[in-house]
Parts: sequence; structure tokens; C-alpha cells
Amino acid sequence: MPAIPGFSDAELWVVESTLKERYGREVPLEVAVSELQLDPSSSELTACPTLHWTQDGVGFVINKIAEGRYRAQFYYSVYDQYRTDREAFDDLGECLGVLLKLQADTARERAGATSGADASSLSSPFTQFIDF
Repeated sequence: MPAIPGFSDAELWVVESTLKERYGREVPLEVAVSELQLDPSSSELTACPTLHWTQDGVGFVINKIAEGRYRAQFYYSVYDQYRTDREAFDDLGECLGVLLKLQADTARERAGATSGADASSLSSPFTQFIDF
């Protein structure tokens, strides 16, 4: 399998400008490489370009899994991780928008959980807990 190209300047601009709009300031991005199992039927790991940032104690990750294909997740801890209900996105802006909305919805749900809300008010069709 050919190497997955890194994030282009245009892709970085999409992420940086969206985060600046969301948080009202520049958010430092870390560029990294993650090894992911892209094919569930194979144990092979693929080096995937990755963007990581943290905001308000939440970590965010966007993985580029092929040219023009992305996966995203956020986490509060190693045991408390969430991803979108889509396996992959063809549009980085959409991927980022869904990720940020999902995290905002989850934060509201978590705040409700600490205020005495019951589990019936916390269901969301958009979240999937990542089980390791």
C-alpha cells in the first residue's frame, strides 16, 4: 500500500480556520503519525497522518486514512473515547464539523449526568463508545 500523503496546506487551513471560528482564537495543532488498523480483517497497521489538539481538557484527533478520507474522535481519558457514527468522511470540513458538534453534545450530556439527569435523557444516535 502506498504511503498516505500528509495534510496539505489547504487541509491545515480548513482545520485551523474552523477551530479559530469555534473557539475565538488560534488553537495549537500537533501534526503526528498514528498507526491504525484500516482493514478489520487484517492485523496490518498503516501509518496515517494525524492532527491532534486539546481544548478544555478534551483531546481531539483527525486521522487521514487515504487521500481525501478522514476519521475523527475525541477523548476525555484513555477509557472515555468517542467517535462519529461514520467510518470515514470524504470532506475534511464536514468531518471536523461533525466531530465538534458531537463533542459539544457529549459535553452537554455529561453536564446533565452530573446534575441528576437519568440515562434516558442522555441517549444520542451519534456517539459510539470505543471499546479497546
